[in-house]
Amino acid sequence: MSDNSLTVSDKSTLEVISKHDIGDMIKPFIKEIYLFETYIAGTSHIDNQELFESLKEGDSFILVREENKYDEMAIKVLTKTDEKLGYIPERDNEIFSRLMDAGKKLTAKMIEKDRSGHFWQIKIGIYLVDI
Repeated sequence: MSDNSLTVSDKSTLEVISKHDIGDMIKPFIKEIYLFETYIAGTSHIDNQELFESLKEGDSFILVREENKYDEMAIKVLTKTDEKLGYIPERDNEIFSRLMDAGKKLTAKMIEKDRSGHFWQIKIGIYLVDI
């Protein structure tokens, strides 16, 4: 009679798995697929303007769908510490919001920044995170 129980024959593998978060274990399998270049809209409405000064090329940003009475496809752009930077422009957000609504993970990275009068022009690339 065969034993169908789950057994671990390699104790070192079990040790590695138990000492790491699942996110750390799948990182080597994650690909970021470049989709589009745009900018962050609404930077002049952010109270903490000093936040923009600390941003540098290559910084990653979190994209989050938002229920918004002005734009039903709104996507917020946040820093890694959840500070709001602005939004994906309405003219560019339809496809990305649909992808996110379908469960796809999108992220953004800063390409460059420039101060123009009283607001910051932050150019970003949008990426599809694929596992």
